[in-house]
Amino acid sequence: MALEDTTVEHEPIVVTGVGCVSALGHSVDAFWSALQDGRCGLGKLNLAAGSDLKVSIAGVIPAPDPREMFEARRVPMLDRFSVLALVAAQQALAQSVLPLETLGPKIGCVVGVGVAGGEAIEEMYRKIFLEGAKHANAFTVPRVMPSAPASQISMAYGIRGPVFTISSACASSNHAIAVAVGLLRSRTIDAAIVGGAEAPLTYGILKAWEALRVMAPDTWRPFDRHRKGLVLAEGAGMLVLERADHAKARRAEILAQVAGVGMSADAADLVAPTLDGPAAAIELCLADANLPPDAVDYVNAHGTGTIANDIMEIKVIKSVFGNEAKRLSISSTKSMHGHALGASGALELIAVIEAIRRGIVPPTVNIEELDPECDLDVTPSCARKRLIRAAISNSFAFGGTNAVVAVKRFEG
Repeated sequence: MALEDTTVEHEPIVVTGVGCVSALGHSVDAFWSALQDGRCGLGKLNLAAGSDLKVSIAGVIPAPDPREMFEARRVPMLDRFSVLALVAAQQALAQSVLPLETLGPKIGCVVGVGVAGGEAIEEMYRKIFLEGAKHANAFTVPRVMPSAPASQISMAYGIRGPVFTISSACASSNHAIAVAVGLLRSRTIDAAIVGGAEAPLTYGILKAWEALRVMAPDTWRPFDRHRKGLVLAEGAGMLVLERADHAKARRAEILAQVAGVGMSADAADLVAPTLDGPAAAIELCLADANLPPDAVDYVNAHGTGTIANDIMEIKVIKSVFGNEAKRLSISSTKSMHGHALGASGALELIAVIEAIRRGIVPPTVNIEELDPECDLDVTPSCARKRLIRAAISNSFAFGGTNAVVAVKRFEG
């Protein structure tokens, strides 16, 4: 579909810090090392209460448990998704060397969350319904509220500006990033801690996802002819965003520029994807970034490994990029770190930033036989060296909500 040209010149928004914890490890270095090596972090799922689960694999964060990084007195007040958010935020802030004490209300925190507080909810239900407890844990409500990760980051680092959560299923972190970009462009804030966090590996959540019949029984193989679905994962990704003038004034190291964002809704079906909605989000993103199709070299695909979504996404890329589509490098890094729902967009944006910085396209792993309907370059099996001038990261969610973020090298 063709959209009216709405391009305008925006003040550059840049990335000065990144942090993550995922099935691939406890740092961005571990995350990127696995991505470029094509190492899959999906493994056996072990739950104390889960013997009847059909799901046997997941993207589980390896030992040590991130809870061990906190004082014992704090742990009862933190659901796992808040723990992961705090770990990733600490890394991003450390890299950015952001002078928090000078920012006052001019720094914000926006966190994307898809499923909030699953761990605490399950603990409460077990105690009440199985163990006969008369009362819930006093910290249940502050642990399960969707805004808990953003609030915990705010309290840990004295963030006094806008602090809130965005929830739009798998598009949550990309929406959070888009909102933070808007706050920075409007000069409401000078800097933002933004990203997503998710901890969906609980018995109840996994049983619910089983019922959708979109879960892979063995491994995740996006764009493969024999793909059977997705693999859920836990994780968090956080970024420090600033206006370029603010970052340059303090002589911060600039990792990349968030060039543009695009958002749309299918307004059609709660779970079945359309072509027009995702295409509109990509087109709006490219227009916002002032990027013509021939300026984009890499697409980090939503790449869910379901028949409908993979084929839809390839068709969308073809419709937006036209003749340029065959020149693109495309990959689904979810094939290695799993689908962390509301955190996926942030993890994938970090993958895009590292890909641009290092000139390497991470692969889509586990492809044995490419689906003939997915006939673009999906970077099967192994990473590839390539100069990446600009890239986009796609998030297309249940509910028909779409959010796309464009990143490019910063030159200024």
